[in-house]
Amino acid sequence: MVFWLYLGLTLLAATPVAFGLGLAILYLYLRWKYIPFLVRIFQEKPLFVVPKGQPTDAAEPVSFVAGDGLTLRGCYVRTSAEARKGVILFGLEFGSDRWACRQYCEQLVTAGYDVFTYEPRNQGDSDRDAAYEPLQWVTDKDVTDLTAALKYLRTRPDADPAGIGLFGISKGGSTGFVAAAADRGIKCVVTDGAYATYTTLVPYMQKFIKIYSTRYTVQKALPTWFYGLLGLTGVRRVARNRGVTYPSIEKAVGRMRQPLLMIHGEGDTYIKAEMAQALYARAKGPKDLWLVPKAKHNQALHIAGDEYHRRVVEFFDRHLAAPEPESAVPAGAD
Repeated sequence: MVFWLYLGLTLLAATPVAFGLGLAILYLYLRWKYIPFLVRIFQEKPLFVVPKGQPTDAAEPVSFVAGDGLTLRGCYVRTSAEARKGVILFGLEFGSDRWACRQYCEQLVTAGYDVFTYEPRNQGDSDRDAAYEPLQWVTDKDVTDLTAALKYLRTRPDADPAGIGLFGISKGGSTGFVAAAADRGIKCVVTDGAYATYTTLVPYMQKFIKIYSTRYTVQKALPTWFYGLLGLTGVRRVARNRGVTYPSIEKAVGRMRQPLLMIHGEGDTYIKAEMAQALYARAKGPKDLWLVPKAKHNQALHIAGDEYHRRVVEFFDRHLAAPEPESAVPAGAD
């Protein structure tokens, strides 16, 4: 296979036709040599402590059935205010339980919002899917569960006909992007620590390829899209092996038109600030990005405290309790 590497590199320096042939040969060589490493790394779970919360009697226990028959469990917390401003669906981070929503949402409940959260399959007390092992990456299974949660909210006797807001942490926010892109009943979106596949995968590939190869000149010469092509090939192989599909979070964000507040830790060493900025740049509707200084992954609340709660409540007051008129949505939004 080394012969094919040298042949590909030689053709890259020749005519345009030969350049294309050389690039194709180089792609096939790199796919053969490095995709197994990528497949293994993509399936590794991150090493961080997942927060759990304390149960409260103020929450209504909830169970509902997902599209494929699994029972999912969650809780519904009603506002203590005299008048309800709206309903917010809270998307949990990977591995946490439904009570983890309390630290993020108690100020919202006090401010006049009902909050509903649920545990996806294989998480918390929800049913187990024996054929599925969840990872930190969003799959079609996660979208199925969120779609079922939205349906449940809309069939409650106290459903809000005006729509709902979505507030998601990490994977919960990323899954929310997919739902919001297809559902204008979601009126606005807040995420904290959200991420996508392509905009996360490619920068890490460009960084860690140096561990597996010393051909630094070639590494620097290859365009970003070439790394992306290799990366997505590996992701598709993982998807086939695990029996899932990985929706494009980047495309979903690009289709969104709802107001968006993206919160991200400026000191995040997992999903770096520039990855969040690349994802944020794709959003087309009214949007705001708040990079919290010194905050690591999913730690913005602990760093910013009162300001965090204030910004989140003010966002929902502006876009859910008193949504902007249609004329405020950018031209071409649908």
